[in-house]
Amino acid sequence: MSAPTRRLTTAQALVRFLSAQYTERDGVRRRLIAGTWGIFGHGNVAGIGQALVEYADVMPYHQGRNEQSMVHAAVGYARQLDRLSAQAVTTSIGPGATNLVTGAALATINRLPVLLLPGDYFASHAPDPLLQQLEHPVEADVSVNDTLRPVSRYFDRINRPEALIPSALQAMRVLADPAETGAVTLALPQDVQAEAYDWPEEFFAERVWYVRRPAPDPVELKAAVEAIRSAGRPLIVAGGGVHHSEAEDALKAFVEATGIPVASTQAGKGSLRHDHPADLGGIGHTGTAVSDELARTADLVIGVGTRYTDFTTASGTLFRNPDVRFLNLNITGFDAHKLAARTLVCDARSGLEKLAEELAGHHVSEAYEAEYRAGKERWDEVVEAAYRAADDHAVPTQTQVLGALDATVGDDDVVINAAGSLPGDLHKLWRSRSPRQYHLEYGYSCMGYEIPAGIGVQQAAPGTPVWALVGDGTYLMMPTEIVTAVQEGLPLNIVLIQNHGYASIGGLSQETGGERFGTAYRFRAADGTFTGAPLPVDLAANAASLGMDVLRAKTVRELREALAAARASDRPTCVYVETDPAATAPPAEAWWDVPVAETATREAAVEARERYDRQVADRRRHL
Repeated sequence: MSAPTRRLTTAQALVRFLSAQYTERDGVRRRLIAGTWGIFGHGNVAGIGQALVEYADVMPYHQGRNEQSMVHAAVGYARQLDRLSAQAVTTSIGPGATNLVTGAALATINRLPVLLLPGDYFASHAPDPLLQQLEHPVEADVSVNDTLRPVSRYFDRINRPEALIPSALQAMRVLADPAETGAVTLALPQDVQAEAYDWPEEFFAERVWYVRRPAPDPVELKAAVEAIRSAGRPLIVAGGGVHHSEAEDALKAFVEATGIPVASTQAGKGSLRHDHPADLGGIGHTGTAVSDELARTADLVIGVGTRYTDFTTASGTLFRNPDVRFLNLNITGFDAHKLAARTLVCDARSGLEKLAEELAGHHVSEAYEAEYRAGKERWDEVVEAAYRAADDHAVPTQTQVLGALDATVGDDDVVINAAGSLPGDLHKLWRSRSPRQYHLEYGYSCMGYEIPAGIGVQQAAPGTPVWALVGDGTYLMMPTEIVTAVQEGLPLNIVLIQNHGYASIGGLSQETGGERFGTAYRFRAADGTFTGAPLPVDLAANAASLGMDVLRAKTVRELREALAAARASDRPTCVYVETDPAATAPPAEAWWDVPVAETATREAAVEARERYDRQVADRRRHL
């Protein structure tokens, strides 16, 4: 007796299959693919587009305005839900597909799941060359979608209907695996999307992908315990893996049992509440003074779920103790082995719980605990000074904008940022009150991420106040999803800070001898440089034209009132503020390697190279 089948197009089969996929961790089940974003063109309108109409009852559809920003929205959604639920993104062929590349890179670098379904050229090659086709002279099977291969954790082109079955299963496996997840691409030739096939009913059965919590290996665990017991100045570096594993409570219990302090990467900030006595704030180039001071003298650095980017390690100059060693607890061996570390390859929560159990009774010295607590108190005073405004009627500085926001948000609000000068200020100064409040995309630091990611977060956590913090440079990159927020009735809050250019890169340019070249949004002066008057661009009016309510704030007092009104509103609201350019954030406490011209005639570059040579001399290879 033959197994039952169902005759569907490839696109219909895929949508039906996706609607029956689930993840489960700790007994909690979620839809693996909870919805599909899409912009339609000739490459997907008659395939995936028709299938989404056919199965609208089981696969929610979200309308986007830009392909890259749809990926950002999906990434924001997945991050808010600890990677246990994701979204798909479908596009046409050509530019619609290549617009996915930036978002895919962001997802994969940050280890966040998103399913990409770009249309592709005819598998039959019957009508070649079709509209938007790249004709490669020696490789006929190459399409523009191949640009997605290096930024995808799994890639396949479905050239026959039946090829979808094994590929779709592999795609789900990768998306649900915390050690492998990232962007997954299934390129769909437009003729194959519409082709019918007799699919086995088993393909559409409900399937649960269990998200494992691998326990530490006993041998590795024993070595880790010995390393911690023998350390006099241990320091935990908490990365995004703490959040992805929902290991915050386990970390808190471990810290309170052992007294070991915690410094956080951008992705790990909020692993402990800011008011916990062992939470030292950010680490590295944008870190706090207390975190970086302890990092320089630590004899054991315990990385938990971190990738150790150059911002965290201060480009290899931060961990200066000649006897420093590393112990890395990570779900991937790839990251666990960084910095020649002892490894503990396991789930963050499982690993921390086992370490706490094995270290029962162990605690750092009272002197060490008193030292870092005193350092934390000193840094808290720095934060207060940066947030404080002496005159409520003055134009606010950027750090005073953060202070006003800090006084407005509730514990469960989510603050989103990705690029510009804000990440540095936030990492140093923001006082995280809950695990999901601090949402910084700094693996790719992608301008334009904040607004669409805010939409994704609100989809994942309805009713949660969400704040997208953007400068004028970032806003101009990708404001289009404001229209989506308005269409969907999502009360997204945007704090739009106008400082007339790329403030962060302008400062970096000056520091590295580039003299702020090309970083200001100003008219050309008589000498041809962009040093004239600020451009008469009204970004607040632009946000209003896209459907937002806009509140303009000119003073600190007006800013506080506008933020409170925005939080109380049930409409998408933009708070627009032009800031005082005076630098009120504390300076960097650690270096970051941006190479400077080795030879130059301009004095600024020559002096910058001298500073660079002094700094780079402190770099250390940990072997």
